[in-house]
Amino acid sequence: MNILIILTSVLCTAIISGIVGMAGGLILMAILVTLLPIQSAMILHGLVQAWSNGARFWILRSHMSWSIVPLYCIGALVPITIFMSITFIPEPGVVLVLIGLFPVLSQTIPRLGGFDITRPSTSLICGASVTTTQLLAGASGPILDVFYVNSPLNRYQIIATKAFTQTLGHIVKCAYYIMIVASADFSISRNTDLSVGILFFSVVMAILGARIGTYFLRYVNEEQFTKLTRKIILILGLLCIAKGGSDLIQA
Repeated sequence: MNILIILTSVLCTAIISGIVGMAGGLILMAILVTLLPIQSAMILHGLVQAWSNGARFWILRSHMSWSIVPLYCIGALVPITIFMSITFIPEPGVVLVLIGLFPVLSQTIPRLGGFDITRPSTSLICGASVTTTQLLAGASGPILDVFYVNSPLNRYQIIATKAFTQTLGHIVKCAYYIMIVASADFSISRNTDLSVGILFFSVVMAILGARIGTYFLRYVNEEQFTKLTRKIILILGLLCIAKGGSDLIQA
């Protein structure tokens, strides 16, 4: 039953991300954490999201805003270097509260709402903060979206660019947790409850979902996209705070 839930969740969340360019990864992470150990959830989520975002980027590659990438990657190198040197498995409760607060504050405090990913300084901050959140909590959607919602990019450019940088981030996250698991001297499949079959079919569902989602993207206009984006960011932020607070109380 868990396998069916996982595969269905991968497909549905990939479709959601393909349509609005967000939310899918966070929803999937919440589901996986309830079904699998944290290491397993991080590895499977990283693999699935890398393929899902990679497929979405490839489909929309002609809309990619490449000027954002160099400084984004420079910013991402800082947390990657720190995490690789200390190697630890995070407590997700506190991080969920933090990533939930950030998008909520961005819509209530005008200064935070001024982030624009096309600005060099913002791109640098985005790379550092999003990569840190990915390594800590698995999903970074609410934080990433804050940097795009006030940018001059159209919906195709936003989804293509976010998909590319998210692909890089999820590859790093997957590699980081595989390294942790491998250090325990067990095979990855044995130590994480992940089989080759689950990994393979999850990737297939992710690619299929990305294709379906980007097909329906053409039916969403710019005004609808912007309004929907802001609402989803706020709702996801509140859900993150609620989930993180609940985890901390139960701990």
